[in-house]
Amino acid sequence: MSSTSYAVVGGGAIGGTLAFHLARAGHHVTVVDADPAHVAAINEHGLILDRAGSPESVRLSAAVPDAFSGPLDRVLLAVKAQATESAARWLAPRLGPDGYVVSVQNGFNEPVLADHLGWERTLAAFVNIFADRTEPGVIADGGPGALVIGEPGGEPVSERVRLLVDDLQAWGPAQASDNVEGFLWAKAGFGAMLAATALADEAMADLIDRHRPAMRALAGEVFDVAHALGIRLEPFDAFNPDAFVRGSDRDELAQAVDRLTAWLRTQPKNRSGIWRDLAVRRREVEVTTHYDTVLAEADRLGIGTPVLRAVMAGLRELEDDPGSMSEQRIDELDRIAGSLV
Repeated sequence: MSSTSYAVVGGGAIGGTLAFHLARAGHHVTVVDADPAHVAAINEHGLILDRAGSPESVRLSAAVPDAFSGPLDRVLLAVKAQATESAARWLAPRLGPDGYVVSVQNGFNEPVLADHLGWERTLAAFVNIFADRTEPGVIADGGPGALVIGEPGGEPVSERVRLLVDDLQAWGPAQASDNVEGFLWAKAGFGAMLAATALADEAMADLIDRHRPAMRALAGEVFDVAHALGIRLEPFDAFNPDAFVRGSDRDELAQAVDRLTAWLRTQPKNRSGIWRDLAVRRREVEVTTHYDTVLAEADRLGIGTPVLRAVMAGLRELEDDPGSMSEQRIDELDRIAGSLV
């Protein structure tokens, strides 16, 4: 296999996981990260991926943005969603004319990148990787997930997408698709459920299992918007979005929740990254930025999203007072969902 050079901008959970596997496969990888301690640890000890207490290290170069000038060709962007704008401004003068940036982030960030880089230098991606950055230079592997790459706007799969997907087989079963948007909207429904679990300090699977009315309502609100936009939802991992669409068969929904929670219970990571940002790192969550697109489209289309808005409001409260996590907050979501039936 020939070696390719990649820059991974944002070396946290997702970026660090992909950087580790690409470097271990022999590619030249540079991690650019704003955390000096993370960068220093990588340069001193290598990037460490910890699988259930069995750490492995790989050598690669790392730099803070001010110490890296480029040029850049193939970039995996994995910063938090709220940092996309500033990252795009940083990338614009450093990215070669034939280079590209692929948003291996959560949310709908491709339009922001295209505003600064042009659509011709922007790739789309859907990511469902379970991982956490637990300390400087260390990524905890949280179990297998899904990764889909494509051209934006539903364009046919290109040669550059195929080559990137081939390289990403070093991580796992990455796929190419001409419907990344369908995966992103499906993930938005699933992600709304995971966001709700961060309102309490309990395992994701258990909370989803115990609060099925709220979870169905959350995914249903997101998928109301997706369907109004003409999006064809795509299933991934153990999540079947069609079962959560409003008006779907209740037995099919029950089976879908059973499959989803059973799968989540097999994952080493049992709490969301949103929970970790609040409970452990005590910092602003990115998920409220993720759903700006969903809520803006819902407003434009006149679609109600009361349960989703209640989740976002609760998370903003927890940013100021993470100690007030409580399952009662999710009980309230069930109440709101029940009042809508």
